[in-house]
Amino acid sequence: MKLVIDDACYAYKEIFDCFGEIIAITGRDINANSVKDADVLIVRSRTKVNQALLDGSRVKFVGSTVAGLDHIDQNYLKTKGTQFFSAQGCNSMAVSEFVISTIVNLADELGFNYQKKTLGIIGVGNMGTRLAEKAKLMGIRTLLNDPPRQMRENLGNFVDLNTALSADIVTFHTPLTMDGKHPSYQLLNENNFHHITNKTILFNAARGGVIKESIWQKHKTLANIIDCWEDEPNINPSLQNTAYLATPHIAGHSIDAKFMGSFMVYEALCAFLGEQQDKNIRNLINPNDLSIDRGNLKDTLNEIYDFQQDANAIKNISNFEYYRRNYPIRYEWHHFKSKITLPIV
Repeated sequence: MKLVIDDACYAYKEIFDCFGEIIAITGRDINANSVKDADVLIVRSRTKVNQALLDGSRVKFVGSTVAGLDHIDQNYLKTKGTQFFSAQGCNSMAVSEFVISTIVNLADELGFNYQKKTLGIIGVGNMGTRLAEKAKLMGIRTLLNDPPRQMRENLGNFVDLNTALSADIVTFHTPLTMDGKHPSYQLLNENNFHHITNKTILFNAARGGVIKESIWQKHKTLANIIDCWEDEPNINPSLQNTAYLATPHIAGHSIDAKFMGSFMVYEALCAFLGEQQDKNIRNLINPNDLSIDRGNLKDTLNEIYDFQQDANAIKNISNFEYYRRNYPIRYEWHHFKSKITLPIV
């Protein structure tokens, strides 16, 4: 069996070698010619999986090791009869740590008590739910908005979009969708941006295009935190230069998240092929004892991982893709022993 795999997929040799021949290719360079005689295709976000890529190929299983879905034409895969699996939720812990760490830093630098702020979470799937749990541990009141979930589950504690946008801190965690009853493309736009004031802290750690950047770049806020951009890697320099934190779509790039993305696809492929899993693969993430001896939460979180280095790395925008592919080692909080109690859920 032949597997074509994005060479940025974590530990692809160790995890997928048992299935057959691996052809590792940079995600942007995977094309119709490279997959025509492949049986399995495993990608991250930089490969557009659609009819143009797969028409005439023998690919019978597609796995995506990232949480986003906008690079996958799922309807086409269904008509082709190709099995598809996406590692939904693999990076929810990493992204929630990015948001909480940034809030803690902002509170210290701008002199506010985050426990007296409201946090509007727009999109309450795997990521938004995890963030809400951490915020609760931190004593932060949340305003949750997710119309599709509210309709499906009749959740009484959710609020409408305008209420969530009126929170002190607003963070987006929706997928990018163009159609349906509740499309998320340009969800924050000229019709509702007035809810965002010069006292709002605004995050986009969802997908590029969820916030209309041409409006955002003209709108005064207290602080912008931008990890996801409309035209990556050709990001908006105006927004980059005025943001508190402008990072290259790495909020979910912890070692744990990247491993989990590969591992979840591995599990799905084993199930698809009727193969037994190798239990040793679960132990690939096993760092030595890690400890932090800091006396406050901000310094503890920054010693675990300082996200400012990610912003500094792309002050020259041309470094965007290189830095993502050569991202520093970053472990999630649960690996660390610390003086300070961390909001781990």
